[in-house]
Amino acid sequence: MSVYTGKEKLKLGFGLMRLPRNEDGSIDIPQTSQMVDLFLEAGGTYFDTAFAYQGSEEAIRKALVERYPRDSYTLASKLFISPGSGMTEEEAKQEITTSLARSGAGYLDYYLVHAVQRTNYQYYEDYGIWDYVKELKEKGLVRHYGFSFHADPELLIELLEKHPDAEFVQLQINYADWENPGVAARRNYEICKQYGKPVVVMEPVKGGILADPIDSVKAIFDAENNGMSYASWALRYVAQKDNILAVLSGMSSLEQMKDNLSFMKEFRPLDEHEEEVIRKAQEALNQDKSIPCTACHYCTKGCPMSIPIPEIFTVENRKKGSPEFRVKREYTIVTAGKGKASDCIQCGQCEGVCPQHLPIISLLEQCRTLE
Repeated sequence: MSVYTGKEKLKLGFGLMRLPRNEDGSIDIPQTSQMVDLFLEAGGTYFDTAFAYQGSEEAIRKALVERYPRDSYTLASKLFISPGSGMTEEEAKQEITTSLARSGAGYLDYYLVHAVQRTNYQYYEDYGIWDYVKELKEKGLVRHYGFSFHADPELLIELLEKHPDAEFVQLQINYADWENPGVAARRNYEICKQYGKPVVVMEPVKGGILADPIDSVKAIFDAENNGMSYASWALRYVAQKDNILAVLSGMSSLEQMKDNLSFMKEFRPLDEHEEEVIRKAQEALNQDKSIPCTACHYCTKGCPMSIPIPEIFTVENRKKGSPEFRVKREYTIVTAGKGKASDCIQCGQCEGVCPQHLPIISLLEQCRTLE
């Protein structure tokens, strides 16, 4: 049974991790509903949420599930075991019950073993999660199952050999990480093709970094004077590749949805000149020394010192050329009522869950100069 449902009219997938929020932190349901309307109207079908995305599953129930026929879209969610969380097998297997209750979807078109990496893959093995998701499929609660992956090619091969029934793989792929040895995007993509596994692309704009890139990269794209957004270059780069089920974009505003649909609805692959422009952007990124944090916040959920790690890294990245008083002020704001870089006790839990495999402990040491 193919994972392609026949409903897919465009490769863009609506990532629901970074939905628009109100001033009180709650998800903006009216704006999310408008985004859903535009997405479906353009032929989009793939919606991606997860048990771990705070408020996301409830929001998509209100914005999508309660407003459209169930056969007009496909919904993906995920089962996540965070390393060091102390989660039991029973708790892990309870996640889908919670996800279905939150979303009201009745069943999930796609269910993923979430964020598999060296630090947590053994939990999924020991708890029998792979067999469990197959049981869910047999019961009709899941139509297709796969896994999202943040590790090395050797582990990917091991998992595909152990679990040949996995129907698809979700990978981090973008032009910044295509040859990045820490992410191994190209090699992991090639392995999935070799094993006949369709790929769902996550982080095509690297957590927003490529939607608002460093100045040297902006200059390269601006020189083209074509009016296209920086995000469009990143999304088109990955969407043109074959064996792609969906390219997820974690859109957080109506404007972002409109921009993405402007070039994904009538998709055109990069031409030879545009490929060369991307190569120049890759070279510029390779010369940059900014911290490549995507602000996924996996690191903060288990931090015993409540250190706002992504926010501190953002201040560190933006301090170049900024007056010292402004840097100090921004650092004071992001750490107010929370831990500072100097409060790190080097427990290492953050490094164990970081999808980018960043040396967070040493980077926090570097950020102490902000205090």
